Amino acid sequence: MLTNVAAILLDGAHPFELGVVCEVFGLDRSDDGLPVYDFAVASAEGPDLATHVPGFTLSTPYGLDRLEEADLIVVPAGSHYIGRTYPPELLDSLVRAADRGTKVLSVCSGVFVLGAAGLLDGRRCAVHWRHAETLAKRHPRAKVEPDVLYVDEDPVITSAGTAAGIDACLHIVRKEQGPEVANSIARRMVVPPHRDGGQAQYVARPLPRSQCDTVGEVLVWMDRHLDEEVTVEQLATRAHMSPRTFARRFQQETGTTPYRWLLRQRVLLAQELLEATDETMDFIADRAGFGTAAALRHQFVRSLGTTPHAYRRTFRGPQAA
Repeated sequence: MLTNVAAILLDGAHPFELGVVCEVFGLDRSDDGLPVYDFAVASAEGPDLATHVPGFTLSTPYGLDRLEEADLIVVPAGSHYIGRTYPPELLDSLVRAADRGTKVLSVCSGVFVLGAAGLLDGRRCAVHWRHAETLAKRHPRAKVEPDVLYVDEDPVITSAGTAAGIDACLHIVRKEQGPEVANSIARRMVVPPHRDGGQAQYVARPLPRSQCDTVGEVLVWMDRHLDEEVTVEQLATRAHMSPRTFARRFQQETGTTPYRWLLRQRVLLAQELLEATDETMDFIADRAGFGTAAALRHQFVRSLGTTPHAYRRTFRGPQAA
């Protein structure tokens, strides 16, 4: 039963991500017949902490001992969490908690704390898309899923950016206390009651790699010709390699296949066009290389978990649909 929740902070904590946790677990909503959690904010580095906001500090009487009684421990995001070292006592506390079945949740860059504790080893995990490559390099035994909202590898749950932290918190409530409780909390917060963890993050389209690697020039060409049908054989010829060698080098240097790379870039281009233009679905489908609006919709739903029309409404309002 989920009754006792602790958020653990380090110097440089992000108040907004902490606020997400406080909003879900820290408020008394007993007037709505909802459970009241025994909630506390604890510190791993003394009673007074700086945040990433100048002049904004946090103070708490609770230390690491508060984690020992928690059913859920949340590690919100913080500045410099990616490159810093962490108190060994904190890492040991998190490992003990997971070993006894306590749920451990990270929000955004808080996942790097879990990685330092070894809690990501062999597990799937989520992180903000900007940090996915760094997380994978820093913790090669983690199975980083770079574009999902959250991942539940009980007892370790990881989430991406701020809004995904809300989704993950509500997911835990729904899982432990049922959909009625989770939906009522969401209603009070005026947020969607449920977004599946596998739904994709909305990310900016990255530029193809153009460093002096063996497929860099081909990536640039592919990105400029997304509306054209190409084969591995044609791409290999452009790279002056055999198809087998090209496919192997492509996988080594991009981490994926030519088809999947091309599909991802096409979806990202479609996202750009949906966000920034009033072009029709047929035009966008043709420009992004899908051919038809039906094919665009199929791949969009498959990749992002939403339709092109719904995506456009999210970014541009109902009048743009």
